[in-house]
Amino acid sequence: MTNFRTQAKAAEAAMRDVFPPTPLQRNELLSQRFGADIYLKREDLSPVRSYKIRGALNAMRKQTGKDLFVCASAGNHAQGMAYMCRQMDKRGVIFMPVTTPQQKIQKTRMFGGNNVEVHLIGDYFDDTLAAAQAWCAEKGGYFLSPFDDADVIEGQASIAVEIEAQLGKAPDHIVLPVGGGGMSSGVVQYFGDDVHALLVEPEGGACLKAALEAGQPVPLGRVDTFVDGAAVGKIGERPFDILRNVPLPDVLTLSEDRICTTILEMLNVEGIVLEPAGALAVEALGDLRTWIKGKTVVCLTSGGNFDFERLPEVKERAQRYSGVKKYFLLRLPQRPGALKEFLNILGPDDDIARFEYMKKSARNFGSVLIGIETKQPENFAPLFAQLDAAGFTYTDITNDETLAQFVI
Repeated sequence: MTNFRTQAKAAEAAMRDVFPPTPLQRNELLSQRFGADIYLKREDLSPVRSYKIRGALNAMRKQTGKDLFVCASAGNHAQGMAYMCRQMDKRGVIFMPVTTPQQKIQKTRMFGGNNVEVHLIGDYFDDTLAAAQAWCAEKGGYFLSPFDDADVIEGQASIAVEIEAQLGKAPDHIVLPVGGGGMSSGVVQYFGDDVHALLVEPEGGACLKAALEAGQPVPLGRVDTFVDGAAVGKIGERPFDILRNVPLPDVLTLSEDRICTTILEMLNVEGIVLEPAGALAVEALGDLRTWIKGKTVVCLTSGGNFDFERLPEVKERAQRYSGVKKYFLLRLPQRPGALKEFLNILGPDDDIARFEYMKKSARNFGSVLIGIETKQPENFAPLFAQLDAAGFTYTDITNDETLAQFVI
């Protein structure tokens, strides 16, 4: 047994003083769909609804001489450290961007109680991080990185220890979300060549793919923060040292809209609440069908800190991705009966979800923004064919991200 595996087992044992192993559940829906034995490792059911508590616990228990811990985070890492500060009776100072939703700030304060104070600094995370590191250096605290820390990586590897014990063996494949790389590198290092690891990133934060292509960690020019638990601009140095030999085909990138379809299905069908990063591994199964057939597969549902105020946006993105909702600009003649003609073209399953009519004075035509929902994506083809036959002029703007930011 390697030294890392021994240390990961010791970290896992230390977890039991704080919380029981998170469940490893066989999912019948996914197993039938893909012809495999598919299990979900439910990190969304940890005390802070994410795996981040593991790294914080392991790193803090090893810093026996430290009483002040500092971090910069707008989400799960902050909550994990706050929880452990209260458990271990340590002082924690957490820096969060000013733009952090109140729900996340309140949960961090709730987990930490009187042991934690929260500083809101900076509109952007880079500013928050710089302020936290400067404050930590001045006060002599221990800066707890969310992923670029050997003890954090070791703590996250306790997930693999639990999977091995719960399954009674190593799985054939394990599907892991990647953000900064702390958890994925820990699990990959623990299992080694015994398990085929498949790593999943959001398109707007594919920092591992960029690092593998460049041969070293590189900053992304732009990060889409929708998948906030995995939207990292640059993978950690330590995680990349472990993951640098991962074959590029084993790293998958998924669009943010596509991930929303799994969030909705898991919620509506399975009753499982997943944050966007927590849905990454499950949604990736669709790309792995031929690899996993007949195999034992574990998907890590990394977190369930989902703000239900985001649900309308998630539904909107999922509908647009699956093709059952479209938006278009219609050039409507300025004459009586023109609107009625358009309405008569709609099919029995077509529903108007958005209608903004902007009549232009002294013009023969006006512009209308229309959103149409239907039951099957195939329903749009006959709709557009009838619009063409009737002489209507329209532009499909569903996938025009620039226009969508302003009008959808």
